Amino acid sequence: MEHVYTHLVTLLGDKFEVAADLIRPDATLGDLELDSLAVVELYVTLQEEWGVPLDDSEATAELTVDEVARSVTALLDAEKAGGAP
Repeated sequence: MEHVYTHLVTLLGDKFEVAADLIRPDATLGDLELDSLAVVELYVTLQEEWGVPLDDSEATAELTVDEVARSVTALLDAEKAGGAP
């Protein structure tokens, strides 16, 4: 999961221009000042980059950075195991 989390932090900083000192595992996407459109864009970007089927209907500003990283990691792990999440 650490690799996914690190990539997510980089993505938030580079694409969404979130200050690095604000990005913590317990910070919500709302805390990082991502509005609902930006949150969906984040999910779409993660889907494209990782090739995982994230459900953007679950993308809300209340999610923490850690929760997003865990969701991606779970999907990647399920894919490696050859099954659906």
